[in-house]
Amino acid sequence: MAFFTISRHRPLVLLSSTDLAMDHERLEEESAQLRQAVTSHAVIDQAIGVVVAVGRIAPEEGWRVLRDVSQRTNTKLRTVAERILDFGQGGTLPEPMLTELKLALDRYRIHCRAEPTQTYGQ
Repeated sequence: MAFFTISRHRPLVLLSSTDLAMDHERLEEESAQLRQAVTSHAVIDQAIGVVVAVGRIAPEEGWRVLRDVSQRTNTKLRTVAERILDFGQGGTLPEPMLTELKLALDRYRIHCRAEPTQTYGQ
């Protein structure tokens, strides 16, 4: 049995059931990758929140801290985020990661220091 499909690249293409099965597998894999990406994104966003709260820094700096810790410890960003979430709930961080987290917080905390507040009416 043959089926017709519409494609951006080819207007009407005759597909066999084998072609359809292969397209279905490809779409299933793509869907699984997208679900994983959404989950990873949520974990990373939550870890940024922990870093922002613990380090008292801006969210943009929180992202940079996570990225720096990941790069300097040669650890995937998602893994760093998962460990920091655990750390935020009372868990521990491996020593190299903890050291890099402290260093990164110190680096970015300097950038976040607020200007002295002005007093109005003087």
